[in-house]
Amino acid sequence: MPRSVPAPPDKTMTMREAIAAHVHDGDTVSLEGFTHLIPTAAGHEIIRQGRRGLTIVRMTADIVVDQLLAAGCVSKLVSSFVGNSSAGSLGELRRRVESAEPEPLEFEEYSHYGMICRYLAGAQRLPFYPLRSYAGSDLPSVNTAIRTVTSPYAGERVYVVPPVNPDVTIVHAQRADRAGNTQVWGLTGVQAEAVFAARRAVVVVEEIVADEVVRSDPNRTVIPAHVVDAVVECPRGAHPSFAQGYYDRDNAFYRSWSAISRDPDRLQAWLAEWVHGTADHAAYVAKLGTEFWAGLEVGEALSLPVNYGRRL
Repeated sequence: MPRSVPAPPDKTMTMREAIAAHVHDGDTVSLEGFTHLIPTAAGHEIIRQGRRGLTIVRMTADIVVDQLLAAGCVSKLVSSFVGNSSAGSLGELRRRVESAEPEPLEFEEYSHYGMICRYLAGAQRLPFYPLRSYAGSDLPSVNTAIRTVTSPYAGERVYVVPPVNPDVTIVHAQRADRAGNTQVWGLTGVQAEAVFAARRAVVVVEEIVADEVVRSDPNRTVIPAHVVDAVVECPRGAHPSFAQGYYDRDNAFYRSWSAISRDPDRLQAWLAEWVHGTADHAAYVAKLGTEFWAGLEVGEALSLPVNYGRRL
């Protein structure tokens, strides 16, 4: 008689439940997504729940970090890039770093590859990760965590960075099953490494799909269920960034952010209206309106068959 296979655990939660369960005051929180699939809706829920004293680890600190700072959630930032995604500046972050207003921000800076190496070390539970790219850089002079070791083979000095093991990593993705097998395509960034490095992981997706959908296309599964603690279905949860195959980048919002964040009063008014003034991300989406979302719809982009560089 064939042995029955137990059903995989159902890890689905609402965003409110997932943040309440897995993000605590004082935690080190990784929010990853490189240009694409940025976990903005998760950041907004952290703000709504009033978390304090967080260390945010984000390779490309951008609008969601600026918003978390303005909401008073963050005491330390670990990053390798600061900016409004080629569209301007981050007013709140600049005030904290340049003039300590309204209070100072502890900022630990690495290169992009340095951050990747920190996640790799964290994911593999290594004591450090070696890299050459700091040779000739000024970064080691301002970040004492960037150090050198002597190779046991050739005797040369090599730069190393420490592991990062966030209390929780939150990533956005296209889809997952209820157990947490998570599929990503397009720009994959360091989402998988950040999840493996963390003590807990929350995956936010555009849609939760049947197990059969995930199994039918296994190469897209970059985060396996066994490292996921919660799965949240949150359509359009990466806005204003994009989710390949679901909606485009809201370039107009990125262009507007510099003016919003430059003025502290205007920034607080934006948070009051769009984050504190919306019960959840579904309300945020509804507030933007159907016509707005129609403008970000993606169309088909079919590849054309070619023969030695010529179209057939």
